[in-house]
Amino acid sequence: MKTAVFWGCCILTSQYAYEMSLRQVLPKFDIDLVDLRESTCCGDPIKSVNDFTANYLAARALSLANLTGLEDLLVPCNRCHFTISEAKKTIQDNVDIRQKIVGLLKEEGLEYNSNIKIWHTIDLLHDYVGLEKIRKAVTKPLKGLKVASHIGCQIIRYSDLGRVDDAENPKKLDELICALGAEVVDYSEKLDCCGAALTRSHPDSALSLAGSKLKAIQNLPANGLVVSCPDCQLMFDAKQRDAGTTVGAKLNVPVVYYTQLLGLALGIEEKKLGLDLNQSPVDQLLNKISV
Repeated sequence: MKTAVFWGCCILTSQYAYEMSLRQVLPKFDIDLVDLRESTCCGDPIKSVNDFTANYLAARALSLANLTGLEDLLVPCNRCHFTISEAKKTIQDNVDIRQKIVGLLKEEGLEYNSNIKIWHTIDLLHDYVGLEKIRKAVTKPLKGLKVASHIGCQIIRYSDLGRVDDAENPKKLDELICALGAEVVDYSEKLDCCGAALTRSHPDSALSLAGSKLKAIQNLPANGLVVSCPDCQLMFDAKQRDAGTTVGAKLNVPVVYYTQLLGLALGIEEKKLGLDLNQSPVDQLLNKISV
């Protein structure tokens, strides 16, 4: 399989461990990534200011993917995945918006293709690659490792949009973790938000949400937290100390991308997976795996 890939802003600037780990693990399953000709924004940051422009930018991302000649587009960022998926639905349902956007794209030589399928890391691995193929590829089973999972809000809601997993009971990330030999620890705060959406408008509230969830996870019999979204990783990993200060707790929770965990189970070197870039105490989790 060849798929175009839209990295968005966050992965290419502060969360490139996600990109590194994706580029390492996907070829193991015969998936080749084809980069777009340029980097661009999905439109999310201006959605509350100018909804049409946000939809245009999202459609432009799909048009750049169309230039590759491929009909699959991997969007690893939850926020970008939601924004592009919603824009695609809006363009499909609203003739006036569709005609205006298609016309603007033509002015710069781009053609909108409604047939492009949008993938996220989770459904690409779960639905396309499949759990059995992942199990067979594992060379270093993560037996004895217990982790909590965080799916993130924007790839499971709202349901009418058609999302990656069930909004009330998402299971795909957990099943992917179990395919590596690890165990998933359930907890009541599992679907709580990381707080990233409030970072610009209410930073203290954002840190409070992240800190409260991390505090709950720290009290679990778990060796760390697994995520699949750059915004969530930013809140739980890079901002963990600030989140702890906000909720009055000393937090010490290892946080990793699922693709990093997958890479470890496939026997890929830690540095190639960007684990040296994680800012949470991932050594604790790595030591548990190496035992």
